[in-house]
Amino acid sequence: MNEGRTSPPTPPLKGLKGRGDYDTPFPSGKGDGGLGPDRLAPHLVALAFAADEPLDLADAARVLGVRRAMVEAAARLLIERPPLGLIVQRVGSRLQLASAPASAEYVRRLRGLDAEVRLSRAALEVLAIVAYRQPVTRAEIESIRGVNGDRALATLIGRQLIEEVGRKEAVGRPVLFGTTMAFLEHLGLRSLEDLPSPPERDPDPGRPEPPSGQPEVPSSS
Repeated sequence: MNEGRTSPPTPPLKGLKGRGDYDTPFPSGKGDGGLGPDRLAPHLVALAFAADEPLDLADAARVLGVRRAMVEAAARLLIERPPLGLIVQRVGSRLQLASAPASAEYVRRLRGLDAEVRLSRAALEVLAIVAYRQPVTRAEIESIRGVNGDRALATLIGRQLIEEVGRKEAVGRPVLFGTTMAFLEHLGLRSLEDLPSPPERDPDPGRPEPPSGQPEVPSSS
């Protein structure tokens, strides 16, 4: 469940007022019912709000009866100009609504949550490696850090910040890890593209430093 998920005002079909309006016309194609991204955006907000889990854009296109390309365009529009008080987060083909970072403190107060729970340095290091290098295996993480990462991985999986995303086509087919939608929620990011550029790596090839300076991760409980 998204932190502080509250019902946005019912958007008018002519445009959803957020950081900007969506009345600028966009071209629509055959089979789209005359709906361009500006007309689809309010409906996409409604579907994302009503969905019990992150909304797959292929499902949205099927429900709306339009081409996937039109839903993709509407999603890009919403990410750039979300409804007031919300952000639109995307991982792969899935998107969801979440509270805007500026409102996070008030949402935590409403839900009676502690302000934050700090991750250990080891967990932050592993989280940074996964975020910037995903998909990545346990062995690759440990090769970068130079130490065992089992406990840190278990902590991050338990907090649903990372998850198994597949298997590497290599001997033993090791598990590949990637970040989750909850990772974006906790850090207030719209997508992985919002991650800051990683600092330059340590010139010492023996033990390169993982990305540092990651923001603190609030509690998800």
